[in-house]
Amino acid sequence: MASAHQPAVDSGDESLIILQSLLCLLREKNVLSRADLEELSRKVELRATGAADGPLPCCPDTALAASQDMQRVTSYLGRLYGGKHARTAS
Repeated sequence: MASAHQPAVDSGDESLIILQSLLCLLREKNVLSRADLEELSRKVELRATGAADGPLPCCPDTALAASQDMQRVTSYLGRLYGGKHARTAS
């Protein structure tokens, strides 16, 4: 009896695909605004750099990669769906 061989897949990659798809769906349905995504991106960046109350509990390289990926997703969705930017404090 032969067993099906599945290629090794990093569960982090699977989670990333699911989360990116979820962000796209929520933005497409107007549940999240562009400003919401920018705020989320800022919070991820703060946590990755350790500037937030609870920095991400992982290695610095992974935290930086998460922040950069969030920025790419935010930029992509901003171009795709447009919308108002977050208000910046002056």
